[in-house]
Amino acid sequence: MARATIEDVADAAGVSVATVDRVLNGRAAVRPKTVERVEKAIRLLNYQSDRLAARLARSKEYRFCFILPEGSNAYMTLLADAVREEALRMAQEKVVIDLRHTDVFSADVLGQTLDKISGLYDGVAAVALDHPRVRESINALCERGVAVVTLVSDVPGSRRTHYVGIDNAAAGRTAATLMGRYLAGRRGKVGLIAGSLSLRDHVERQFGFEQVMLHEYPGLTLLPVREGRDDWQIVQGVAAQLLHDHPDLIGLYNVGAGTRGIVGALEAAGRQRQVVYIAHELTDESRRALIDGTIDIVINQDAGHEVRSAIRVLMSRTDRSPIVEAMERIRIDIYVRDNIP
Repeated sequence: MARATIEDVADAAGVSVATVDRVLNGRAAVRPKTVERVEKAIRLLNYQSDRLAARLARSKEYRFCFILPEGSNAYMTLLADAVREEALRMAQEKVVIDLRHTDVFSADVLGQTLDKISGLYDGVAAVALDHPRVRESINALCERGVAVVTLVSDVPGSRRTHYVGIDNAAAGRTAATLMGRYLAGRRGKVGLIAGSLSLRDHVERQFGFEQVMLHEYPGLTLLPVREGRDDWQIVQGVAAQLLHDHPDLIGLYNVGAGTRGIVGALEAAGRQRQVVYIAHELTDESRRALIDGTIDIVINQDAGHEVRSAIRVLMSRTDRSPIVEAMERIRIDIYVRDNIP
């Protein structure tokens, strides 16, 4: 099929080409019902304007910023690498992408970081804490016309433009179903470790996991969640204490990072073949542990897809064009030793 033109969109919406142009570029007030008709036609025809040509013609340069956690989180390192790679690629399209690291576990620090970049960028993608201080900073950016995308962990009560990440509650339920199946016929305790219960993705994974475990696997005793701030050394201490306190621990689910620490604790205790361990994110360290059998299952979200999706959403918002929802849906990947890519 031929690529849809702006004239096709105008015909489908029953408006003039000039009206479609105004909707696409936001150059003049258009009635909400008319905007809705035009956007519906754009979606139906899968119309895509030549954004690069339009941007070059306007001599417009866009500036975006990614805000990621500081520290040793292996998955965040993958995200940072993907941001740098895309920054090089997007430079030829007159898009500048900066990368900043901050303490996302501190609402004040993250809020201050968001406040300081106000006025510097057209769009921001941030791994965010679900906290009133952070929500206010996100809302302030949105009020100034800055597009805000939450990445990996959402702040749904804010005015953010879009969330890019997996369905974390579904990921937790998936982990519970797999844990229950792997432990079929066994009775014992299952431990939970999170980075922070202020991070919505961790809370949602915990909720989904507990929801399934408590209702479908009554023979397994679920222990209270413990926090490790996604720091592998802290996580190792938490895991070691769990193993010491509960000799009948037979399952362990880490909803966040710090995989290296849990692997170390299991191996030091000599229980890597006795405890079913489910982790998140396929990194170099989790890959090795999966092959060795210390980790049984890895639940993954593709870092490159998330970064590219965040950029597409920010571009669509600044270009005032609709996003294609199917392209931005982040898939839950499940890896065992036999299907590692």
